[in-house]
Amino acid sequence: MADNVDDDSLYRIKEGDYVVLKRGDIFKAVQIQQKKKVAFEKQWFFLDNVVGQLYSTTFEIVSGGILQPRKPKDTESSTDAKGAGTDNRNIVDDGKSQKLTRDDIETLKEQGLKGQEIIQQLIENSSTFKNKTEYAQDKYIKKKKKKYENTVMILKPSCRILAMMYHGREPGKICHLRYDTLAQMLTLANIHAGSKVLVFETCAGLVLGSVMERMGGYGSVIQMYPGGGPVRAGVESFGFPSHFHDMLHEFPICHVNALLAGTLDTTAKDPSADSKQSNMAAKEEQNQPEAERQGSPEEQSMETNSGADGSHDPKKEEEEKRREAKAEERKVKQEEKRKKLAAAAALLESRNADGLVIASRFNPCPVLMGLLKFLSPSRPFVVYSQYKESLIECYTKLKEHGGTVNLKLTDTWLRHYQVLPNRTHPVLLMSGGGGYLLSGTTVAADHSKPSSSRQDGEPAEKRQKVTDTEG
Repeated sequence: MADNVDDDSLYRIKEGDYVVLKRGDIFKAVQIQQKKKVAFEKQWFFLDNVVGQLYSTTFEIVSGGILQPRKPKDTESSTDAKGAGTDNRNIVDDGKSQKLTRDDIETLKEQGLKGQEIIQQLIENSSTFKNKTEYAQDKYIKKKKKKYENTVMILKPSCRILAMMYHGREPGKICHLRYDTLAQMLTLANIHAGSKVLVFETCAGLVLGSVMERMGGYGSVIQMYPGGGPVRAGVESFGFPSHFHDMLHEFPICHVNALLAGTLDTTAKDPSADSKQSNMAAKEEQNQPEAERQGSPEEQSMETNSGADGSHDPKKEEEEKRREAKAEERKVKQEEKRKKLAAAAALLESRNADGLVIASRFNPCPVLMGLLKFLSPSRPFVVYSQYKESLIECYTKLKEHGGTVNLKLTDTWLRHYQVLPNRTHPVLLMSGGGGYLLSGTTVAADHSKPSSSRQDGEPAEKRQKVTDTEG
């Protein structure tokens, strides 16, 4: 029984969890916090009552922004006992078919009627609803539900849901990476538990989080990042347990050439750290007003008097302590950064990575040619780009350089279909493109040179069989 309780708790919402709110085709990732107001689709509510409920539960927003689980009876269709017409040829959209006005609908809302009850009132007061066909009635109800039903579904974050959320709300942040293309990347790179994977991405951490989710907390992931630090906003939305982050390492892409050349010193301090620290201190002093730095004449006279008396100014002591605390904090952060760099460098120096995933807004060619040297032979790699021209350059370079086989440059065509009785057809609106993928497999390059004594086209000499003869 205890095991069943533990298993059931995995599917229940807890305080502090990251969840995804869903209404129709709109998604939003939030964190469960008590007494925190959440705005979603022009409505606000609190998530206090969702703690302890199962994921994928539909909640209804009541007065005061309180969420209540929706009862199963509310999901029944409103047209069970309604008749339907044969066609819509005699229906005229003149705006007079609905007897209820906007003020009447607002009055119904003030009386406490829920979305389903308001829709029922709209159906009963419509003079043309009974004459519509069954398909037109379903379309009418679906449209009114979207407008008047105050419901929201809470989902557990996953790779597919977060990819759909980013692609629908902010596709530019993930380089217009579509969820089906992301699924192909994970498959082509052979991401699995216990492997060592290199990831270079500028997709807000979505690709990195997807790789970590597929590995399940086993193995090691090395994030190669540009700039001053890694971006992991998407990784936080997954809500991984703490042991998932133990497998995550980071390494700046600017140090790859030094690591390959063997000139990277991970034991020494960052030479730019001291200069950065002095620059920050100088900026802080510059930001202070001149009057504060020099002090008023009265303060200066007091300082001279206090200096003569041997006493100290408490304000200066507090400021000095604050500066020392900041300096100590910077030293601790620099030491942690150095340790992370050394750990990631130790993993890369063995050059036995099991996979490489690249999805970046930068030109992938120099990054790909540099990171391929860290892969073992017979290991897959995949590169995503929104444009095919950069991948064509990578394809040409790999063909010239050698060391790879099974190179493929592909794109994906995705279109949704509406599947309903007597009206199955492709959806009119579809995605224009999901980007391009370059995939392949590394092989051990044969750098041995043929013998110079043998001329081109000349067959190899046959070996003579040596036999022992008795003397």
